[in-house]
Amino acid sequence: MTRSRILITVLVALIVGFGGGFVLRPVIIPVESTPVLANPAVTVPAPAEPRGKPYFAAHLDEARQILTGCADGSVRGEECFNAEMAVTEAEGRARHKKFFGN
Repeated sequence: MTRSRILITVLVALIVGFGGGFVLRPVIIPVESTPVLANPAVTVPAPAEPRGKPYFAAHLDEARQILTGCADGSVRGEECFNAEMAVTEAEGRARHKKFFGN
């Protein structure tokens, strides 16, 4: 009987001790906050958004350069698609004008 009583007392003391430690830890040793950068925009540049189809429609020479870069793998992503769409539409309009004479 005394062994079980001692075991229960030790277990209760451990549970209370650990519980108290977890509860009081932020009070005893406060958690330090991470340092805030003065100007995060300078250290981490924002990713550039891909230029849209209207941009490439207005700048067809640049769109053709982007398509060349896409073909050899130096340019990837949405700009390839937008440049290709702008060039395709411009060529289609040119063929339409040539065919109908407008």
